[in-house]
Amino acid sequence: MVRIIRIIALVLVILQVQPLSAQKKPTLMILPSDNWCTQRYFTTTYNNQGVTERYPNYQQAFQEDLELGPAISKIGELLTKMGYSLKDAEMEIKNVVTRTAEDNVTFSKNSGAQFQESTLDILKRKAKADIIIQLDWKVVSSTLSFTIEAFDAYTSKRIATSSGTEYRSSEPLPIQLQKTIEKKLKQFDKQMDAFYSDIQGNGREIILMVRTWNSWDGDLEKEYDGEELLDCIIAWMRKNTIKQQFNLSDATENFAQFEQVRIPLENKKGMQMDARDFAKQLQKHLQDAPYNITSKVMVRGLGEAIVVLGEK
Repeated sequence: MVRIIRIIALVLVILQVQPLSAQKKPTLMILPSDNWCTQRYFTTTYNNQGVTERYPNYQQAFQEDLELGPAISKIGELLTKMGYSLKDAEMEIKNVVTRTAEDNVTFSKNSGAQFQESTLDILKRKAKADIIIQLDWKVVSSTLSFTIEAFDAYTSKRIATSSGTEYRSSEPLPIQLQKTIEKKLKQFDKQMDAFYSDIQGNGREIILMVRTWNSWDGDLEKEYDGEELLDCIIAWMRKNTIKQQFNLSDATENFAQFEQVRIPLENKKGMQMDARDFAKQLQKHLQDAPYNITSKVMVRGLGEAIVVLGEK
C-alpha cells in the first residue's frame, strides 16, 4: 500500500513538472536587418506627405542576393533544433505581393492624413509571428562579424541581441555564419525565453487609440448614464486587459491613446489574439446600448489598432 502511494506521488510530481519543461516556444520569422538591406541597396523609397522614407525591399533581397536565403536557412535550423517554430519569410513575402497591393487608408476625413503600413507591418500582420529576428553580417578583410537581434512583433521592442567576430574560414559563408552564431545562441535563447515567460504571465503588449470622425456629433466627453464616454472606455479596458495593465498616455475630447496595453495571448476561440481582435471587441461593446456608436477599426501590423468613432 505504501509503495502504491509513493508511485502515485511520483506521478503527480512528474505531471506538475512536465508543463514547465514542455513550455511552448514562440513563433519566429527571420529577416535581414535594415542596415544589411541599406548597405546592399535593397530598399524602396516612399513619399509620405512630403517626407521621404526608406524601407527594406525584402522581395528584392531574397531574389538577388545569393547568400541571404541559405544564411537564413542555416540560422533557422539552429532555432528549430531549440524548439522554436519558424515562419518562412521568403514565402510570406511572396504571399503578400501576390495577395494584395494594399492601398493607404484614409486616417481622418478632417485632415486627409493617411494611415500607412510598411512591408514589415504587413508581414507581421499576415504571418503573425511572435518574434522578428533580424540578421546582419559583414565580411571585412579576413574577418566575419555578425549581429542577430530579436524584436517583439507587436511592439517592435528589442528583446534579445547577440554579436560576434571570427576569422574568415574557407567554408561557405552560410555554414560559417551558422557555426559562429551557434556559439553565442545560448544566452540569446535565455533572453527570448525571459520575454516569452513575461507575456505568458502578463499578456501581450499593444497600443490602442480611440479617435473620432469630424462628421460625428459626439465626442469622448459625451455622457452615458452619468459617465463620460472616455471613462466608460477606461472601465471596459480594466475588465478586458490582463491584470488591468494599460497606460492612458494622452487624451482630449476627440482622442485617447492607450499604451502598454496587456491583452490575452488567445481569444475565446483559442486563436492568437492581436491588436485588431482586441479593438474589434471594443468596437462591438460600443455598438450596444447605451452607446449605439458606429465605428471603424484600422490596424498597423499586429500591435497597433485605432477605433475611429462615428461611422465606418
